[in-house]
Amino acid sequence: MSYAQKFNPSDAILEHIADAHEFHFLTFHKKVVSIPLPVILYSKDNGWSIFMSSRFGHGETTYDGYRLLEGSYVAENKLDPNVFKTGKIYAVDAEGKPQSYANVRVYDLSLGRNAVQVLISVLILIWIMGGVAGKYKTGQGIKSAPTGMQNAVEPVITFIRDDVGKPNLGDRYERFMPLLLSIFFFILINSLLSLIPGTANVAGNIAFTAMLGIVAFFAIMFNTNKHYWLHIIWPPVPHGVKPIMWPVELLGIFTKPFALIIRLFANMISGHVIILSFIILIFIFGAMNTALGWGTSPFFIALAVFIYLIEILVAFIQAYIFAALTAVFIGMASEGGHGDHGGEHEDAVMV
Repeated sequence: MSYAQKFNPSDAILEHIADAHEFHFLTFHKKVVSIPLPVILYSKDNGWSIFMSSRFGHGETTYDGYRLLEGSYVAENKLDPNVFKTGKIYAVDAEGKPQSYANVRVYDLSLGRNAVQVLISVLILIWIMGGVAGKYKTGQGIKSAPTGMQNAVEPVITFIRDDVGKPNLGDRYERFMPLLLSIFFFILINSLLSLIPGTANVAGNIAFTAMLGIVAFFAIMFNTNKHYWLHIIWPPVPHGVKPIMWPVELLGIFTKPFALIIRLFANMISGHVIILSFIILIFIFGAMNTALGWGTSPFFIALAVFIYLIEILVAFIQAYIFAALTAVFIGMASEGGHGDHGGEHEDAVMV
């Protein structure tokens, strides 16, 4: 068996960035260290089935008429990868062979690690902000110096207020501070959690960034005024160019939130892929030659650690950019008319 057959780099990377039914931390001497998650399934033939993902034995066994497919099982049984997807749960027949969704449709309502991690991040956000708000209610941070978590969070809140809210939203900044702070801390918490080995890369999931983009889209749309729509219907260009600009301006309504979605998704997933690529190179070289694998491992580990540290910085930067551009787009949609605060918005977009 060649080294390419022993180890498939693409499967390893996709397994890390994809959703899963467990938090998998490591495998040592065939012993798996993981936290199983609830599996909730429904099919017309089997009805409802609720159990923990550990029942699947990490994809090695069937349970209650279902099987969780692993890449090795798909390859060994020569299943069509276009029909049977790795990481998906399929119903099995009497012989234990998985059946395609075309034969038996399985509705998977399970709590995957992406969903569980989002819930954890929400609880962390409520805990942090609730604790800070409680201290302010007692006068701590107003009549006396802030302490603990309040002392760490207050400069960040002040930064978002003074460098994101006020410059782009003017006197109306207080109205949007809950939204901007929620976006910033929600992205930041999820991005930092994803750097813990074995956790989900939630911020690098297109569904997660899409929902944030949709929230930003509705925030923009609900704060538009007649000047915004007049600019789209009757753009300030020569009359002969207006018909060309109409579809461009209409498309611009959707490209703003779309840019937010793709920017966050691409930046957060790329860092994880780069880190995994450096680690995987060790195993690839090791499969080719043991000495080569050991000899190159310190270099690739150093590169992976460097990118890991960069990812911490990227987490803060991307949370700031998403919140800042959301404020910019809301400010542009609700400005008084052509030229009002235009310079401020252009400067903010350039940042």
